[in-house]
Amino acid sequence: MKRTTSDRIRVAELFAGVGGFRIGLERASDRFHVVFSNQWEPGTKRQHASDIYVRRFGAEGHVNADLSQVPTRGIPDHDLLVGGFPCQDYSVAKTLNQAHGLEGKKGVLWWQIHRILKEKRNKPAYLLLENVDRLLKSPAAQRGRDFAVMLASLSDLGYTVEWRVINAADYGMPQRRRRVFFLGYHRSSPLARSIASVDPMEWILSEGLLARAFPATPKRTFDPAAFELSGDLAAISARFNKAKRAGASPFCNAGIVIDRQVRTLDVEARHQGPFLTLGDIILKNGQVPREFFIPREQLAKWKYQKGAKNEQRKSRASGLVYRYNEGPMAFPDPLDRPSRTIITAEGGASPSRFKHVIRHPGNGRLRRLTPLELERLNMFPDGHTVGVSDDRRAFMMGNALVTGIVERIGHELLEAMEPRVRMAASRKPRARR
Repeated sequence: MKRTTSDRIRVAELFAGVGGFRIGLERASDRFHVVFSNQWEPGTKRQHASDIYVRRFGAEGHVNADLSQVPTRGIPDHDLLVGGFPCQDYSVAKTLNQAHGLEGKKGVLWWQIHRILKEKRNKPAYLLLENVDRLLKSPAAQRGRDFAVMLASLSDLGYTVEWRVINAADYGMPQRRRRVFFLGYHRSSPLARSIASVDPMEWILSEGLLARAFPATPKRTFDPAAFELSGDLAAISARFNKAKRAGASPFCNAGIVIDRQVRTLDVEARHQGPFLTLGDIILKNGQVPREFFIPREQLAKWKYQKGAKNEQRKSRASGLVYRYNEGPMAFPDPLDRPSRTIITAEGGASPSRFKHVIRHPGNGRLRRLTPLELERLNMFPDGHTVGVSDDRRAFMMGNALVTGIVERIGHELLEAMEPRVRMAASRKPRARR
């Protein structure tokens, strides 16, 4: 059934890559409708990810340009803003108005999200953002400062924000990929108003959208923390957690901030459904191109890269002689478990410590993973990145997210946005995930 305009949940997808958020949301429901997308890779002439995005979804509403050069008035009004923004440095050196004082070239991109939200007269009701889990601990000199600046800035813009560090493999997905997802609810939205009537700990553990999508229980050391993000953004940037230079971040792997009041605790996954493994997604006999099998003459190099090391090395830059140590990697990667995290350097035939190598079940030979298998590990459609080199396809999957996570969140967001759907669901036994 074709949706009417009034039925649609309008989505703006920033830092879109090859469309992972879009795939997950559109799988959750055809009500999610992307009205604007932006993808720009700085420092490169060929915009491969943007090309793939347009090839799969069309050019309507897509902008291949530096987001800082896209005026807010050029971005259509939307209900949900999503994006996996680059993770570098998000501090405010002096004041927010002094854009040149923001530290970190890619960190400035966070402030492009802030700029859009601040300048939009009709602000999106909901936000869904993703980043690496070390965001909660960065930088080393002020653990948690970057996340504190983000949460405070969103709170000042009228958003209640909940977050959860999610390892896709903990919920039955085929890759061990740990990322932090945070959901924002603008104070004008019904969901934000409903949160105000619920105890924050109940929202984190059972009532919240992330809790419903990804059930979890408190860790044995149940020790929730509560604190306020006080001071303006520049003060938070300069002083947050500075007195505890060598200490831990105050942010646990789950939490919520309401009007700058933070509640946070560590939780662990509770999944009762099936689990996919690396072996479940690999190609069968006759489907793997010959070039992905490792030649016998290269096996020794691969074993060295994957093996433990305790050796003397010399720095090329300084000439300094030092002792280098590292532990062994699995070689080959086991097929009866979820895969290790895909990284951007996954592509190419040269021996590497971090590339996946499996023993092909059909002939027992060692081989690398194909681009199609990497797509499956992120739960993309087969062949989604066809059109560029194999190395580039691997790079794109190293930058992507597991779309199954977004799909689950999309289901819960849609259910929470529609009281009639939610009431009907509450009368039925909840499906075991």
